[in-house]
Amino acid sequence: MLDIRDIDCFYGAAQVLRAFALKLEAGEILCLLGRNGAGKTTALKAIMGLVPPKSGQILFDGTDLGKLAAHQVPRLGIGYVPQGRRLFSELTVIENLRIGLMTRNSGPQVLDRALAVFPLLKERLGQRAGTMSGGEQQMLAMARALCIDPKVLLLDEPTEGLMPAMIARIRQSVIDLKAQGVTTILVEQRVDAVLPVADRVAFVENGRVTATVAVGELKASRQMIDRYVGVGT
Repeated sequence: MLDIRDIDCFYGAAQVLRAFALKLEAGEILCLLGRNGAGKTTALKAIMGLVPPKSGQILFDGTDLGKLAAHQVPRLGIGYVPQGRRLFSELTVIENLRIGLMTRNSGPQVLDRALAVFPLLKERLGQRAGTMSGGEQQMLAMARALCIDPKVLLLDEPTEGLMPAMIARIRQSVIDLKAQGVTTILVEQRVDAVLPVADRVAFVENGRVTATVAVGELKASRQMIDRYVGVGT
């Protein structure tokens, strides 16, 4: 489905990704784990065309994303929820969702499915996004991404700064989306938020994927988590 082949990415003269390689299989939840600055967020931005690779390829269902402008990538069915949510704070909930619908000219049934994942938003359609709580804004950001009817969803730190109850709701929504056929790449710092939902974990260090393992292996042994993330048992 998504095949990242040895990409190099830079911010100016500073290289962030070095021969970064990753394969995403249809129907899975793949988590990127690593310390701050390892390159996880840059990998998502590279997929979305926001940080174009200087070498290598990113293939999505056979299409080379590196040859597309950034605004063309979502039209292929790749949804992106960046760190910090990036909502239009002065617009209402429904206006933010309509922006997502416009990306691929999605119909009302797509909006209905997005709201079914986050039913709380049905009660807030007329509320300005900037007046919502952090957890509610995260739901809206994810729902807006779902309004493009994505095949793949990229989530960057979706539980950052949220209370435990809201973290559990976001985590459950990722599981529910998998049941609906949405494939997900999840960037997280919270190991406890990853292990219950991910199928595989790719460890990122110094701009490279250094290991990719099934979650069951990590649950049996935390040595790799200690090494790459610095979280003790």
